[in-house]
Amino acid sequence: MSSLLVDRIGRLVSHDDEAPVSDAALVVSGGRVVWSGSRRQAPPCDRLLDADGGCVLPGFVDSHTHLVFGGDRAQEFEDRLAGIAYTAGGIRSTVAATRATTTAELAARAARLAAEALRSGTTTLEVKSGYGLTVEDELRCLQAAAAVTVHRTLLGAHVLPDGTSAEDYVALVAGPMTEACAGEATGVDAFCETGAFDAEQCRTVLTAGVDRGLSVHVHANQLGPGPGAQLAASLAAASADHCTHLTDDDVTALRDADVTAVLVPAAEFSTRSAYAPARRLLDAGVVVALATDCNPGTSFTTSMPFVIALACRELGLSPAEAVEAATLGGATALRQGDVGHLRPGARGDLVVLAAPSEGWLAYRPGVDLVRSVVRNGEVVRNGEVVR
Repeated sequence: MSSLLVDRIGRLVSHDDEAPVSDAALVVSGGRVVWSGSRRQAPPCDRLLDADGGCVLPGFVDSHTHLVFGGDRAQEFEDRLAGIAYTAGGIRSTVAATRATTTAELAARAARLAAEALRSGTTTLEVKSGYGLTVEDELRCLQAAAAVTVHRTLLGAHVLPDGTSAEDYVALVAGPMTEACAGEATGVDAFCETGAFDAEQCRTVLTAGVDRGLSVHVHANQLGPGPGAQLAASLAAASADHCTHLTDDDVTALRDADVTAVLVPAAEFSTRSAYAPARRLLDAGVVVALATDCNPGTSFTTSMPFVIALACRELGLSPAEAVEAATLGGATALRQGDVGHLRPGARGDLVVLAAPSEGWLAYRPGVDLVRSVVRNGEVVRNGEVVR
């Protein structure tokens, strides 16, 4: 069984209180973390990755993306720059482009974006459907995502297709669509928002997913105050995502129901919207995750380092809090316990920074500080020599 020694770690961010913080080393064997400690006590290994005094983090966990789509919405972005407000209407243009794109082309684009994310340190990600809005096309989107992740979420209740009544479409999503897609998905999501679906329509869709063993996620309180956060709490959802406009009761409900708040500051940056109240959520005891929300309309980025920098600058998080939200928080949102940390038994996913601490991700925004990436114990990006 091949083993990898990550040596000369200047700062180790493992989310393990027992692990050393500085002058450390870490061993991955069989795809799992098996040891960390003082580098002077490191056991012999088959391979060596020299961190050269840099900071080592768990691989980033991006728990909210829309990587499967056709076309682009560059013009919509330019319109927003000219002052036209985002209203979610552009989703339908992506639906039309996605329906016109072959499954192979959708899969190829998703693979390119996933590879781009991996280069910047994302070793686990989630992909939502939602740009098909027919049984066949939603299934195709999930199948296209299968090559890049096991975490695939059915978002049939994204927007209402043109020419369809809400009653008929909700019945389609909760019935034939969920039945057809349940074998390809691990989760179910719904866009609970004015202009999309109301709380009871979303409850119908999400309950149908629960009945087929899918975890629950909710697009909640993005464009304005609404029932999404309370709906997520009532269903004991794994996550409520966006969470921009929250009352104190919403925050309490998320905390008491153990719902992770997935925040997507790159979307707010792109749309010039208000940022989510991250500080209020954390201070209240809500688990917070950071995600890219990578999609063609409102957040066309795969960079978790950029999201971390935004969280520090705009959400009031410290670098340590932002990195925890981008790793352990994302893992919690996906209910996956063996990623997002580097404790013994964790999957061997890690990032080596060409920087002495995680704070440099915010200190040097826009600069590629990722020297090496390890996933499942294999070096998949390497700025140093591996022997």
